[in-house]
Amino acid sequence: MLPADVDEAVFDVVESIPPGRVSTYGAVGRLVGVGPRRVARALAGGGGAVPWHRVVRADGTAAEPVRVRQLELLAGEGVPLRGQRVDLAAVGWPDED
Repeated sequence: MLPADVDEAVFDVVESIPPGRVSTYGAVGRLVGVGPRRVARALAGGGGAVPWHRVVRADGTAAEPVRVRQLELLAGEGVPLRGQRVDLAAVGWPDED
């Protein structure tokens, strides 16, 4: 895939995360066929039009530069937080089989 195609594939997956649910960079990457850092780069470079705030690190934390805003947006959607972490067991997406 070309870089622009990867970005679009990432955006398509992120768009499909339902409100109130959260995914990880790794889970999005597995769906697209790229690594988690590539997902982060796509979102950082042009993901403002998609619900970027629904993608967190594997441990449920937000990236430092956007942490406060991301946690505000997630709380507004009713996402359960444990301190500074999303409760991925409760709201992780996609559902694990």
